[in-house]
Amino acid sequence: MNAFTTLIGTQHPLIQAPMAGVQGAALAVAVSNAGALGSLPCAMLVPEALERELGALAAGTTRPYNVNFFCHTPPEPDDAREAAWRFWLATYYEEAGLDINAIPSGPGRVPFNSAAADILERFRPKVVSFHFGLPDIDLLERVKSWGSVVISSATTIEEARWLEAFGVDAVIAQGVEAGGHRGMFLTDDLSTQMGTMALLPQIVAAVSVPVIAAGGIADAAGVAAAMALGAAGVQVGTAYLCSHEATTGAVHRAVLQTEAAHHTALTHLFTGRPARGIVNRVIRELGAMNPATPAFPLATAAMAPLRAHWEAHGSGDFSPLWSGQNASGCRELPATDITRDLIAGFSAGR
Repeated sequence: MNAFTTLIGTQHPLIQAPMAGVQGAALAVAVSNAGALGSLPCAMLVPEALERELGALAAGTTRPYNVNFFCHTPPEPDDAREAAWRFWLATYYEEAGLDINAIPSGPGRVPFNSAAADILERFRPKVVSFHFGLPDIDLLERVKSWGSVVISSATTIEEARWLEAFGVDAVIAQGVEAGGHRGMFLTDDLSTQMGTMALLPQIVAAVSVPVIAAGGIADAAGVAAAMALGAAGVQVGTAYLCSHEATTGAVHRAVLQTEAAHHTALTHLFTGRPARGIVNRVIRELGAMNPATPAFPLATAAMAPLRAHWEAHGSGDFSPLWSGQNASGCRELPATDITRDLIAGFSAGR
């Protein structure tokens, strides 16, 4: 037991990272039942799906679990930028035989709001975590009123201090190695982003709340290293992508277990916000950071038909192949086994 496990009520200070699009409640249930903190990503769930997944979590475990939401500000549509983006993608649509004028609309991801809070209040999860900062103070206070522990991601020392000032119970120090979306919210300058082992001890020194290390941790040795640098716990995502309970697609799973997974990049092509994924054709040809890309999350709509088309043909050339820089822990195993192997690092780090 340490300050973090006492706070969240788990046996071990390990969080399974919430990974939207590649998991549902089943993975979170398995990890929570193994003594760690399973997480459910909620940013892509419509209210009916959110209620269904929360129900599955509550039915599957009596142990603590975490639900995760985004806190971005939805952008105003920009017709000129959307037209520029479609210009860049037109050749790809033609190659695939798709109609670029039939692109579906929709935000793809929504921030935490009162409708989600209404549903969440019935379940009162032990932990509620946020990405891209925190929700409005009224929503934050509502979550705290249920007795839920509040956690959020920081990618810089300044973000960690900001989160502590606004009342989080713990901070996730998200190193630049981490897969998926960067949690950055006080800056969009990628040069500010540090590696986990550089960022972690500086955030530990800067705040008084428990600090969770995230990014590049894929095995027990990585867990031990993070704990030795002052972490109160660790968050691991990529190592669970090929677990039996994950819903990671066949194309994504296959690439994760090849040499291609050694080459990742931060890109905003798929959503409009920097996220780390395996380099594929569209990243190589358009550039990982293309100024024509619509603001988050509006870029998702135009890329989705290309992704669906090529995945149906066995290709991930237009897919967001989210992965951290260390995919060595990706194995086709039950999540319980992966969790057990990671937990061994806590003993090694003492």
